[in-house]
Formats: sequence, C-alpha cells, structure tokens
Amino acid sequence: QVQLVESGGGLVQTGGSLRLSCAASGSMSPINIMGWYRQGPGKQRELVALTTNDGITNYEDSVKGRFTSSRDNAKKVFLQMNSLKPEDTAVYYCNAKIYLGGRLLDYWGQGTQVTVSS
Repeated sequence: QVQLVESGGGLVQTGGSLRLSCAASGSMSPINIMGWYRQGPGKQRELVALTTNDGITNYEDSVKGRFTSSRDNAKKVFLQMNSLKPEDTAVYYCNAKIYLGGRLLDYWGQGTQVTVSS
C-alpha cells in the first residue's frame, strides 16, 4: 500500500508563489509516474503536471511557464507554482501511478488547499 502526504498549501496573493511537496511511503513497487491534480470549486479534478522516472513532465496548458514539477527521488515530487492567479485556487492532490501486472494503479494524497486572493 502507498501513502502520499502533501504539504505546502496556503493562502497567497495574485502573482505570488507557493511550493507543494509530496512524499510517498509504504511497501510498494517502483513508482512510474508522480505528480499533481487539482479540483477547483464546482469543477472536476484535472491534471496539473505529471513527471515520469525519466524526468519528462506533462503540464496542463494553463500552468505552462508558471508551474514546475520535479522529482527529488523515486518517492518525492514537488510543484513550484509562480505567478499564481485566482483561477489556480483549488485543492491540489498528489498522485502516484504504478504499473503492475499489466494494470495501472493510482494512489492519491489527502489534498492540500491552495487559495489565491485577487
């Protein structure tokens, strides 16, 4: 079982920055992909950024050039968020994907609130 613990959310003004961190623990097969999703008020959960073990990152279009996802090692991922906008307000969830036995297993953190004031 994989446990994901996020930290670093909070309240920031428009144009400010925040850095989210996520650490995985537990008995697990190697994590193949790790990253972030978010869910804003009244919205569906959406992908923000996912980073492979090779360091390749896929970003949602609205965060390109402002957010940077990085992996410190196989079990940690960070999201540096710059030039934040009110529309970035959401609960941010850490996600880990493990390919095992032909299946893709998804694991989620509990979420951390990011609020950007105008």
